[in-house]
Amino acid sequence: MIGLGVRAANDGLEILDLPHPRQPEAGELILDVVAAGIGPWDALLHTGGWDVNLVPPAALGVEAVGRVAETGPDETEFRTGDLVVVHEAPLPGGSGTWAEQVLVRSAHVARLPENLAPALAAALPVAGLTAQQTLDELQVDASTRLLVVGASGPTASLAVQLAHLRGAEVVAGVGPAHADQLRALGASDVIDTHVEGWADKTARRFDAVLIAATGTAEDAMRLLVDGGRLCSITSDAPHPVAGITTSNLYVQPDGQALASSLHSLPRAS
Repeated sequence: MIGLGVRAANDGLEILDLPHPRQPEAGELILDVVAAGIGPWDALLHTGGWDVNLVPPAALGVEAVGRVAETGPDETEFRTGDLVVVHEAPLPGGSGTWAEQVLVRSAHVARLPENLAPALAAALPVAGLTAQQTLDELQVDASTRLLVVGASGPTASLAVQLAHLRGAEVVAGVGPAHADQLRALGASDVIDTHVEGWADKTARRFDAVLIAATGTAEDAMRLLVDGGRLCSITSDAPHPVAGITTSNLYVQPDGQALASSLHSLPRAS
């Protein structure tokens, strides 16, 4: 089958002739890929930055929309012909979604909602799951005052929308060029986090902070109330201090959470 990937670690991308996936075992599916997502994380797959069990020569890619071509023994949730969405890592077959077929775990798959185009849905799994799991980590609900720093990026802008749907008061930390966009997505206010000393220029305080821009966490942490929570998706959360908890979030495949995100996002948009 045709795939886009690498022959060896640290190689450049090329079109490859790859073997089809092995037969699915219990809890696994083979998908005919309809559309595959592309994100900055894909550059990490063959360089050691993100170990997803890639076994070159192999296709890259960890998210896709596909049609179920084969199911493992005793599969009860999905049938041949179902159109589904997936984020998969580690890759059970050693090769990713940038190919004609891919082997995935059925627990990491969600049905494609009828009102989402495959090309759009294929770009949502990693960003959507990361946004949802970060909001869960931050315990965001209708009582939360949330600051999202770096809110114009794909994952953070989804987090703004999903937090707004939870009823949270969301403030976006972005430059002026993106202020109107973030207000339209659900932010009640905008802080210009591109100016020097931005954290000293606001009297606002927050229950939770989501960091999606490197180098901003230390300043943002000063805006948290006692008992506040900070979570970074850029792997640079500061050490916790008295009264403040901090963490880094690394996305985890989860079919049920993916289904929830996919059904929420059309309402958010």
